[in-house]
Amino acid sequence: MGADSGAIRQESQDGMRKILAVDWGRATLGLAVSDDLGLTAQGLTSLPRVGETKDVEAIGAFVRDLGIEAIVVGLPKNMDGSLGPSADAAQTFARALHDRLGVPVHLWDERLTTLAAERALVSAGVRRRARRAVVDQVAATMILQGFLDRQRAVAERGDS
Repeated sequence: MGADSGAIRQESQDGMRKILAVDWGRATLGLAVSDDLGLTAQGLTSLPRVGETKDVEAIGAFVRDLGIEAIVVGLPKNMDGSLGPSADAAQTFARALHDRLGVPVHLWDERLTTLAAERALVSAGVRRRARRAVVDQVAATMILQGFLDRQRAVAERGDS
């Protein structure tokens, strides 16, 4: 299944709903959740990676407990827009989430979100050790806010 087929999409065109964002990383998963109106993203937590099956189960618990109707997975594209090994791994993870949890999963370009999250935390005076604990969660929040803003802009224009 390609990135643009089935329920795995680059962007969604459907209405707002409660959405979970995942900043996929080799060591950590950053999570963020939208408010019920789909206007704002809030950081949720960061989870250490323990393997695809356990990672999907952990995210599944959030999906059930929070009433999540869709998931956005950050797609780490290269600066030239091409897809490398990390993007391939994120797509595989997104596919596993969709297949095992049965909710729509959308891929969202996350270029530079971790860097932007790191800079925001430095600007806020967060110490290095504390930054490491939350940077992926902040990146997930940025991914989700970008996705929500795009959804709202598309809905307001009434086009795709």
